[in-house]
Amino acid sequence: MGLFVCFKQRLVGLSKLLLLPLLLTMAMPASQAQEHQPVDDSLEVMEIFKQDAMEKQASNELTDEEKHKILFYMGVALLILLCTTAYLGVSMVVFNQEVFVKHMISAGLTVTLGLAHAVVAVVWFFPF
Repeated sequence: MGLFVCFKQRLVGLSKLLLLPLLLTMAMPASQAQEHQPVDDSLEVMEIFKQDAMEKQASNELTDEEKHKILFYMGVALLILLCTTAYLGVSMVVFNQEVFVKHMISAGLTVTLGLAHAVVAVVWFFPF
């Protein structure tokens, strides 16, 4: 039992020794604590955020190969719509079928996709 009491007394003495610097730090005025911090902390923090934003933007950008694939798929869809429009127009005129509304819808989609294809190609690949 005597060993436990001795250990407890040493632990209490050690805790008082460790509490002293903590109390002194808490008693120090706030102005003295702020003097030690550099003034340009905000600039360093903003630089970190800028670097993060640049990395995210670079990872979201499409490569030229991906852009070419997108334009290729748009071109394939455009050709399919163009052939469908032509088929409906010929079947309406030559075979006298009632497909005028389908023909006009197909023509509208063809023109819209053609314009989108042209705009995307110019924006991505025209050297400004």
